[in-house]
Amino acid sequence: MSLPLYLTMMKSHGKMLGGFIYGAAAYIVLIIWIYPSIADMKGFNEMIAALPKGMRKLIGMENGINSLSDYIAGEFYGMLFLIILMVYVILTSTRVMARLVDQGSMAYLLATPNSRVKVAITQAAVLLTGLALIVGFTTLSGIAASEWLIDGYQLDVASFITLNLLTFLVFASIAGYCFFISSVNNDEKKALGISSGITLLFYMLNMAGKLSEKTEWMLNFSIFKWYDPVKVINNETEALWIGCALGILTFFLFMLSVVVFKKRNLPL
Repeated sequence: MSLPLYLTMMKSHGKMLGGFIYGAAAYIVLIIWIYPSIADMKGFNEMIAALPKGMRKLIGMENGINSLSDYIAGEFYGMLFLIILMVYVILTSTRVMARLVDQGSMAYLLATPNSRVKVAITQAAVLLTGLALIVGFTTLSGIAASEWLIDGYQLDVASFITLNLLTFLVFASIAGYCFFISSVNNDEKKALGISSGITLLFYMLNMAGKLSEKTEWMLNFSIFKWYDPVKVINNETEALWIGCALGILTFFLFMLSVVVFKKRNLPL
């Protein structure tokens, strides 16, 4: 890895990354702050129970809200955080590879003593560092908000950390195939479109698969099958084995990207 290139790329992406970190951290603090009013609302769980089972599963409130951890998992990690991380991963994976080739900047990088392998590994590190920072600051913000902003409601910190680690690994895998797509395409818009299309398809299959038992088979074709925030926060999944599988998948995708980028012809 090239440290000067890494630091330069982190600086150039700093403003955008800061926006994602601020947005995610601010929103989790907000939903934790308003949780007491939700928890004290009479009839809230009865109202949720009146919804169709598929709808409750889709919004992450299949069993209602029984704790602060349930609320955070369903309200934040069930949808909004997914969207934030999807946008970050798709945009950044395209910018660190395909955009540089499309705009001709890659030629300047490869004219330095840095090899293609070193450049690709450095760019992958930039992408994963940004993802880790977003998830890390969100984790710390959630723990701090639960301790300082509200009283009488306990957050299961260990399960919360597990949920965030699994969230990171799921999106590291998504980052892996987006980075691969960016590594094999010369056109920025094409890489962005393919990455967006595949990720959106996975997300839609996940949503459709949760609607009813008849459509549950669709989950088998979505990477989000391995990501159920409510079950993770309640220790109802094999988080260790899922995390290991996602880690292996992430490593394979990034290594494949580096190998392909090393051997392909570039319009330099």
